[in-house]
Amino acid sequence: MEAWDEIRTAFHVARQGTVSGAAAELGVHHATVIRHIDALEARLGTKLFQRHARGYTPTEAGRDLLQVAQTTDDQFTQLVGRLKGRGDTVTGELLITSLAVFSPLLVPAIASFQANHPEVVTRFLTAERLFRLEYGEAHIAVRAGQPPEQLDNVVQHLFTNRTALFASREYIEAHGMPEGDADLKKHMFIGPDEEDSRAPFYKWMKERVPRSQVVFRTTDAGAVKHAILEGVGLGFMPLWEAKENPDLVQVVETRTDWDSPLWLVTHVDLHRTVKVQALLKHLKKSAQDWG
Repeated sequence: MEAWDEIRTAFHVARQGTVSGAAAELGVHHATVIRHIDALEARLGTKLFQRHARGYTPTEAGRDLLQVAQTTDDQFTQLVGRLKGRGDTVTGELLITSLAVFSPLLVPAIASFQANHPEVVTRFLTAERLFRLEYGEAHIAVRAGQPPEQLDNVVQHLFTNRTALFASREYIEAHGMPEGDADLKKHMFIGPDEEDSRAPFYKWMKERVPRSQVVFRTTDAGAVKHAILEGVGLGFMPLWEAKENPDLVQVVETRTDWDSPLWLVTHVDLHRTVKVQALLKHLKKSAQDWG
């Protein structure tokens, strides 16, 4: 165990590049870090780091050792994540990850789940990065698009996100309702800042609307909604979101190729735990009211 403490310290020094950074991450005094590095180098009979004014840089021997330490640390993190998910009660921490755009759907469902299970602590993370379920970084992921294909994941359909073209009543009163595809060129649009968006409805728009008519361009889905409501132009919005705004008018019928399915994704090691199953069941029941 003492050797692993020293290797773990060396791993953090390599990752941080400084003794002080490693000490802060490990929660120990910097002298402890130096003592661990010195002891490990003495034990192995080789230098693991080059010391310089900016910090510590691993030697070739150091890189070999730290590659093994990285693998061990990842496996330990994975084990901790699995252990956190075990138990026969709906208590403790539940970590759910999703894109922020789906928060209006998921947060009410999670809130009602917590009302029924007050001993649960929820962490709802909406970072853009893909959380690694196999490393225990999340209990449940809600993902959009094609179904994830990782072999160790359990994937279940949650909801089909349908999209249509909308405008505010104020905009329609001022500019009229488009009559067919040819009439769209006369109207102002809200769209992506990136002209070659992969979203199928934006591809449809690009084929019918000159870029000069896209007068409001953004990378934020929330900004699209507010621009539509403010009467800036025509824009795409999910049906579930549009139904919460009675001032909106649907301009074009939705198309099946614009649909984007949402998936519930869990790791096989945590899928059958009581609290994960309870939340999965609750989310699927809540999703029946989203459409």
